Amino acid sequence: MTKPNIPLAGVIGDPISHSLSPRLHGYWLKHNAVAGHYVPMHIRERDLEGVLRQMPKMGFRGVNVTLPHKVNVLKLADQATDRAILIGAANTLTFRDDGSMFADNTDGYGFIENLRQSAPDWDPKAGPAAILGAGGAARAIIVALADAGVPEIHLSNRTRPKAEALRAEFGPKIKVVDWVQAGNMLDDARTVINTTSLGMTGQQELRVPLDGLHKDAVVSDLVYTPLETSFLAQAKAKGCRTVDGLGMLLHQGVPGFERWFGKRPKVDEELRKFMLR
Repeated sequence: MTKPNIPLAGVIGDPISHSLSPRLHGYWLKHNAVAGHYVPMHIRERDLEGVLRQMPKMGFRGVNVTLPHKVNVLKLADQATDRAILIGAANTLTFRDDGSMFADNTDGYGFIENLRQSAPDWDPKAGPAAILGAGGAARAIIVALADAGVPEIHLSNRTRPKAEALRAEFGPKIKVVDWVQAGNMLDDARTVINTTSLGMTGQQELRVPLDGLHKDAVVSDLVYTPLETSFLAQAKAKGCRTVDGLGMLLHQGVPGFERWFGKRPKVDEELRKFMLR
């Protein structure tokens, strides 16, 4: 009797040693009793297409994608979800039986699921959202918030042209605010998100004044080292519900694991504790 092939998946990037995805998926493989493997792979840009074309032949069902490959894998994919096309980047590839590549971007999904789990009464339609930063993560979150029904998105970035480019792409729902005035856009915001690396261990602090922050706002920081940034600590002191960035990392991995290994994994407190050890 022929035994079924052991499913393989992994994460590709350059560099890759920092990735927490192997720890996350390794936990899910064990807790779901899946006889599969998830491996980190350091792939240079010049080798990207060649490696991806060979992976289905090696038994890989898919890979997560991290920097700097998220834009290029979307260009190489045979098909992609609407949200990946809108965002202009992919973080999840699934290899089909014929070797073709299907691309998705689950960052926005992970962000929204993290908000809903951590702040169950969050109402996207309660008022505008304020986003700090205009990089790749901000693109994914703009798409996700618009899809969730947020009426307006105020966006501020240290270099204004980058924010203006997002407004030109995503339309009049985006209102750009100068970085020196970023604190002012928090006054009527009911969802506030830091998508920059400011406040991360080893980086400068995020120095946006939170004086006008409304106590009913849900405040999220994509940074998860430290788990509670100064930004979140200040928001909590004002009575806001705060959401750390670890949950987004965990939730964004769910769709890929389910596609590759056939079981939908859970994101719960036990997993969070495991990832923080």
